[in-house]
Amino acid sequence: MTLDATAAAIVAQIDVVMSRIGTEITDASQARALMATPPGALADPTPVGSVANRTVPGPQGRTVAVRIYRPLDEPSAPPPAMVFCHGGGWVFGDLDGHDDICRRLANRIGCVVISVDYRLAPEHPFPEPLEDVYAVLKWVAQQGDSLLVDTERLVLAGDSAGGNLAAAAALLARDRGGPHVAFQLLIYPVLDADFTRPSYVENAKGYLLTAEHMRWYWDQYAAMAARTEPYAAPLQALDLSGLPPAHVITAEYDVLRDEGESYAERLYEAGVPVSVQRYPGAFHGFFGFGALLPIAREAFGEAVAQVRAVLHRS
Repeated sequence: MTLDATAAAIVAQIDVVMSRIGTEITDASQARALMATPPGALADPTPVGSVANRTVPGPQGRTVAVRIYRPLDEPSAPPPAMVFCHGGGWVFGDLDGHDDICRRLANRIGCVVISVDYRLAPEHPFPEPLEDVYAVLKWVAQQGDSLLVDTERLVLAGDSAGGNLAAAAALLARDRGGPHVAFQLLIYPVLDADFTRPSYVENAKGYLLTAEHMRWYWDQYAAMAARTEPYAAPLQALDLSGLPPAHVITAEYDVLRDEGESYAERLYEAGVPVSVQRYPGAFHGFFGFGALLPIAREAFGEAVAQVRAVLHRS
């Protein structure tokens, strides 16, 4: 299968910018400026019950900025909570860039979404962004009463590098004795630094996220010695048992496709309930294009159904 005309047009338009990262532009601050959410992008957001920006206690006495979305038609009983980690190669991305995805997840799942503005590499390399996410996860678990959420139904979610942080935070929560995580939603996640998989060869360039991009992102995030650590590359974990149920989304034309599917297979082998869906004709980043791509709407709907099946089980 190939990209349809709409998907190909999206890829071509964004690639004008993306192709410069890691090649022409190797400075992280310049890459952030290039990829910044444009002014006015949030002018017509999806309505939700409420949105609040705040800071919460972070690691080593720091604070972490978060944005909290409450759903429309919030039930009287405390709803589930989702800690969401944005993508961006650990180098760029912010709360605004994933604002609409968080709004739609809150409404469709019927949960409170807490989006994490974690520190970025290379100024803050592994494990600093991960520790920010874990600190927010702990804070949410401790603040159930004040947040009016059900902390027994706590989800970790993220896309791309954010999917990496979500998966790694689930490992941390298991290994550090909590908090309890009920589900993990991993959207084309980064899970390893192995650039030899077939999906890296087949999709090395031409589909937004290139093999060269990923090498550059890893260079910003983690030293070579750290890339075999499970909290940096969850596929390196020897034991995946005891992790929360997961739904893994992959895209046919994505260098990260094979590692996502390998992780799902490893979870299954470890006895973890898991579903994995590869979307044919899809590219890295497609999940956020629901207004333009039917396959993105399909993926979003399936993700919602998978999360709800666990969180709203009677």
